[in-house]
Amino acid sequence: MKNIKKLFPNSYLISKDLFKRYNLQLPKIKKRENIIKFKPKFNDTVVIITGASSGIGRACALEFAQNGAKIVLAARRENELKKVEEKIKKQGGEALSVITDVKNIDDCKYLIDKTIEKYGKIDVLINNAGISMRATFEDLDLSVIKELMDTNFYGAVYCTKFALPYLLKQEGTVIGISSISGLTPLPGRTGYSASKHAMDGFLNTLRLENIKKGLNVLIVHPGFTSSNIRNMALDKNGQAQKETPRDEEKMMSSEKVAQIIAKATLKRERDLILTPQGKLVVWLHRNFPSITDRIIVHEMLKEPDSPF
Repeated sequence: MKNIKKLFPNSYLISKDLFKRYNLQLPKIKKRENIIKFKPKFNDTVVIITGASSGIGRACALEFAQNGAKIVLAARRENELKKVEEKIKKQGGEALSVITDVKNIDDCKYLIDKTIEKYGKIDVLINNAGISMRATFEDLDLSVIKELMDTNFYGAVYCTKFALPYLLKQEGTVIGISSISGLTPLPGRTGYSASKHAMDGFLNTLRLENIKKGLNVLIVHPGFTSSNIRNMALDKNGQAQKETPRDEEKMMSSEKVAQIIAKATLKRERDLILTPQGKLVVWLHRNFPSITDRIIVHEMLKEPDSPF
C-alpha cells in the first residue's frame, strides 16, 4: 500500500480490505532497470530510428551507436538530425541521416530503400516518431486526431511494412515506442491514447503472424518521460502548446529509457512498462478499472490549466 500512497496521493479509493477481498498482491516495482554493462553489444547491427532528432529517438540513436550499431536517423528536421549524426560520428560511430516525414508513405519507402542501398540489411526498426496533444475531444478540431493517427500509428505501419522483408531475413526486431496511455485511458489526450492503443494492437498481432519466422516484436510503454513531446503537443486547434504542463525534472530521462530499450533489444524481450508509477497504474487499471479511472482523473486535474 505504501507504493500506491507515494505514487498517487489521491489513492484513498484503494483500501487494504479491497486487496484482501480479491486476494491480490501489489506488483513488485523495481527501483532500477537493467542496462547494458559491457559495451559494445551491437557490432554490425543496422538500426533505423524514426523521430531521431530529439527525445527518446535521439537518446536511442546515441545509446545504440555507443554499443557499436550503425544508425539510420529519420526525422523531419534536417538541422537537428544532422547534429545527432555529427555527434555519433565524433564519438567514433557510424550514422546516416534520411529526412523523413512518416506521415508520407513515399518517405517511409525511401527511408528503407536508402538503408538497404547503404548497408544491405536491417536488423532493428524503432518506430519512435510521434506527437501528442492536450485538449478535450469536445473542443478538439478533428484534424488534430488525424494528424496524431497519421504520425503515431500509420507512420509505424508504413515503415514496418517496407522494412518487414529485410527484418524477417535477419530475424530482427521491430520496436514500437508506445505509452502507458496505450494501455490505459488518459483524459485530455484522446487522439494520443487512441493512436497508441492502435499501435499496440498492430504490433501485438504482427508478432503472432510472424511467430514462426523469428521476428521479435518489442512494445515499449514509457511513463512520463523528460523530452520535448509535451512542448510540441498540439492544442485544440492543432498548434504546438510550446510549454510543458508537467515537472520534467521529476520524470525518467530519455537517456535512461534508451538504455533500457537497448538492453531489452539485446535480450529480445516483448514488452516494457516503464517507471514505477507507470507499472502501478497499469496494474491498478487491469484489476480495478473504475476506481483507477477516478484516480487518473484526480491526478490529471493537477496539471496547470487542465483542459477538463
